[in-house]
Amino acid sequence: MLSGGGVGAHPAGSRGLGFRGAMAAASSGADMFDDIVMAEERFHGEGYREGYAEGSHIGVVEGRRHGSLHGAKIGSEVGCYLGFALTWQCLLHKCTDEKNSKKIKVLDSLIGMIRKFPYEDPTYDKLQEDLEKIRGKFKQVCSILNIQSDFRISTERSSLTF
Repeated sequence: MLSGGGVGAHPAGSRGLGFRGAMAAASSGADMFDDIVMAEERFHGEGYREGYAEGSHIGVVEGRRHGSLHGAKIGSEVGCYLGFALTWQCLLHKCTDEKNSKKIKVLDSLIGMIRKFPYEDPTYDKLQEDLEKIRGKFKQVCSILNIQSDFRISTERSSLTF
């Protein structure tokens, strides 16, 4: 017979725990088992959150770098158009015949479009559309002036194209 004998005697390890104590001991064992089983899901979730945060940070840095580079290219392109147009405008103002007045009018139009271009507002919804209009006007100016619009210097050298 067990010490303390009789009906309802408890084994030595759980003596005096009662129903609640026995449930707590069983629950503690189940919690430990749940922790082990759920570890993969928990680590997956933690990894996802860490990866998302790291990816977001890298994405912002990469996006800023790409935006700066793309903005510099557009600025360089539009600046080249403006310098080209202003130079030709100065050259043609010396001649006042009707043939040159049409060229000057188209140059003035290009210069006006470039000056209205929203350099400081990258969120402008018609930015690409306006840039395409400037490119088209530039090609028109080159056509009227009988100049190649891609400025090829020679076949062996690099060319200035946009």
